[in-house]
Amino acid sequence: MIDIEERYKRLTDRIISTIDGEGDRDGKLRSICEILSKGIDHYHWVGFYLVDHEKEKELVLGPYVGEPTDHVRIPFGKGICGQAAQSEKTFVIQDVTTQDNYLSCSVNVRSEIVVPIFKGGEIAGELDIDSHVRGPFSKEESTWLEEICSLISRIM
Repeated sequence: MIDIEERYKRLTDRIISTIDGEGDRDGKLRSICEILSKGIDHYHWVGFYLVDHEKEKELVLGPYVGEPTDHVRIPFGKGICGQAAQSEKTFVIQDVTTQDNYLSCSVNVRSEIVVPIFKGGEIAGELDIDSHVRGPFSKEESTWLEEICSLISRIM
């Protein structure tokens, strides 16, 4: 059994290979979703929300893996994803039932982490991960996902 640091390293290497490999942006983003979803047991929905440059301050659902969601468009400030976009900060919600501004994607979701992705100093999108487990996200995991999103910015 490998420790979490080794797992993060292996997943990071696979994500870098995906980013540097052949294919279009959306195909690479979908592959990254699959790598993360299969690589971490408590990741039950992994996806990207991208800033829609045609609409002011709105996110549009990008590639994802997991159950379908009704939340295809999210205004900045609405829900956890919208709050992360507006504040340009990572949001870690260990128990979604404690949030007044939470947009439920599934009755099974218990926790969520949303990490902004920047391009040229501007928010370009975000990585959204839902878990069916309460309280699974560590500080180290949050930092690692921020590093992953920094790598992802190269293809945004």
